[in-house]
Amino acid sequence: MKVSIFGLGYVGAVSCACLPELGHEVIGVDISPSKVKMINDGQSPVVEEGINELIEAAVKAGRLRATENLEDAIANTEVSLISVATPSNANYTPNLAAVDAVIRSIGQALRNKSGRHTIVLRSTVQPGTTEDRVRPILEEAAGRKVGDRLSLVFNPEFLREGSSVKDFHQPPQTVYGSVDDAGYEVMEQLYKGLPGEFVRTSCRVAESVKYLCNVFHAMKIVFANEAGSVLKACGLDGREVMKIFCQDKQLNISAAYLRPGFAFGGSCLPKEVKGFVTLARSMDVPIPVLGSLLDSNDTHIDRAYDMIARDGRRKVALFGLAFKPGTDDMRDSPLVTLAERLLGKGFELSIYDNFVKISRLLGKNKEFIDREIPHLNRLLRETPEQVLEGAEVIVIGHADAAARQVIAAHAAGKRIVDLSGYADLREAPAAEYGGICW
Repeated sequence: MKVSIFGLGYVGAVSCACLPELGHEVIGVDISPSKVKMINDGQSPVVEEGINELIEAAVKAGRLRATENLEDAIANTEVSLISVATPSNANYTPNLAAVDAVIRSIGQALRNKSGRHTIVLRSTVQPGTTEDRVRPILEEAAGRKVGDRLSLVFNPEFLREGSSVKDFHQPPQTVYGSVDDAGYEVMEQLYKGLPGEFVRTSCRVAESVKYLCNVFHAMKIVFANEAGSVLKACGLDGREVMKIFCQDKQLNISAAYLRPGFAFGGSCLPKEVKGFVTLARSMDVPIPVLGSLLDSNDTHIDRAYDMIARDGRRKVALFGLAFKPGTDDMRDSPLVTLAERLLGKGFELSIYDNFVKISRLLGKNKEFIDREIPHLNRLLRETPEQVLEGAEVIVIGHADAAARQVIAAHAAGKRIVDLSGYADLREAPAAEYGGICW
């Protein structure tokens, strides 16, 4: 393919170095004469291991050149990657002035080109930017709509400084969202030969993945540093503990728990978080992130309550009371907290949990529920049909397949608030369906 790359900073320079290795012909474009000259001289404008050799080889092979002439680049390529800077504004939103300018200029250049062209935005932007901001500017400037010989794609980059050439050639996945179907096909041809899964999604999801990855990386660093500081205060080497921690690939370093849903609870997580925070405070070690975990968890319960209470007091059917399905353990269950809040605010509430039977409650579990909801026996119902009787709002903490079938059959005219994300309930013929994180 013939590819133009706008912006010869870090991402643009790495793309200029690596795309020719996949067999493409590349034109780098930048307003900086010095960057253009460096590329044409076979030198990299950024410092990165292995990049000078790749750029030199690509230039000598006639697969790479650079120019300040945008019209020349558009006329002689079929795909344009946009990698211009999006620095932060004073309020930390991305400054899109450079993106707007280059998109507008490319659009104007496309007026003189009859062939198909694909625009690929790689700069970090907020969700919705590609479709809501970039697309109108591009279509107005080009004088034609996306789909009319014109494709628009968002393709986030995950290149780490210091290992970007390796990252380019060994991506864990390649994510791209396109406004039209043709854009997906172009991306698969552009990156053909690279390992990892090719993930087709929407522009908004692709934009979000980029943000989320970097926020998560920052959170992991903070977690390791705060935990390590507490461990050092206990006389331990945080690196040794974290090494063992990371050997668990089933729960710790995995997709486990990374599923948006309701708040955490139970007999372990709240207790251990409180214990660790107390330990840190006793050692006078500040842990602002880990110390706020319980506050964040409480805020998520507040979100659920606000969703339920949106239309005022309505009769509520609550499915699930234990902290997770398959158990009757209600200790520190967020669903118990939610039920208490609803009762305290005057909601008429009925509850169904197939595993919670008053007659079988024992020990600490019984003590907890007797203290928190002493009249629980008056709220529990024996069947899903009974709990749904007269309900206007159906709240799903957790429900098995049989209960969900009953809910779907009785959902007409009712509002569903789903805290777990059951796909079959999303399709139920309810008056309205809402998920807590979707």
